[in-house]
Amino acid sequence: MPDYFISGLHVCSDVELPGAMPYDSGAASAAVSIRRGLVPASLCGATLRGSNWERDKDSFLVRWPGLGRFMIEGGHTITVAIETGAREGDAIDFLLGVVIGILLHQRGALVLHGAAVAKDGRAIAICGTSGAGKSTLAAALCRDDCSFAADDICVIGLDDERQPIVLPDGRQLKLWKDSIDKLDLTARQGEPVRETFEKYYIDPFHSAAAPPRLSAIYVLREARPPFQARIESMALPDAMRTLEYEFYLADVQARIGQKQEMLAQAAATFGYAKIFQLTRPRGFEHFYETVATLRTHWNSLDQ
Repeated sequence: MPDYFISGLHVCSDVELPGAMPYDSGAASAAVSIRRGLVPASLCGATLRGSNWERDKDSFLVRWPGLGRFMIEGGHTITVAIETGAREGDAIDFLLGVVIGILLHQRGALVLHGAAVAKDGRAIAICGTSGAGKSTLAAALCRDDCSFAADDICVIGLDDERQPIVLPDGRQLKLWKDSIDKLDLTARQGEPVRETFEKYYIDPFHSAAAPPRLSAIYVLREARPPFQARIESMALPDAMRTLEYEFYLADVQARIGQKQEMLAQAAATFGYAKIFQLTRPRGFEHFYETVATLRTHWNSLDQ
């Protein structure tokens, strides 16, 4: 079974995971196992149910029409049953996103919906709604002199000194074709994420070797009236409320019962890393101004 490094975890999988980079684990045992197998249509003894999911104390069952069924157990095992006729790539993309996110919530991790880059042992997380430009900003910074740390799923941990760190991810950054062209990254364009999407894996940038310390979290917002392009700090109560919206699969936390734990971790994170609102024009006309503004602001934090 191949080994991968995903969200700071050693993963052993008998399912090939496009976009995830192989991991030379040596003799170390895996923290997570992904395998193909039988997945029941319903979870016997479920304590909570939704339209396409069920859960009990230790297990979470997801049914996704047209893709398959996925059982996530105890934060360490994922069983995959892909439907006959389903596009394998689409099912794996769902596995590497939603299903891995559920597993991370089971493990009690602080998971943000964002990208992260690092430089000189310091990292920033870039959060925002889908389509806000998180990955594009991260790609622009990595194209220059930053190291890639995470995309889409950004896991924050604590080091031995209880300071927040970004757990580096062994998955490739993903970009829409328009962003690839505008950033002149065609030479790095890899396989499509899904057959029906104009979104592609990007051949690896230099990746952060060790977990970098988190300097700041930037939450993207479009500069529509009355908002103007700027970066502004947030008071702790506002930061906490904002960050709740930036948790990956925030609605899953309540289903798993991990929301309070994640809020406690977020509060501890703010003891060292600040959160900022980055309001920027949409589109590429002023994109590089935004990149330069973000870089200057980040560099100023430790001065």
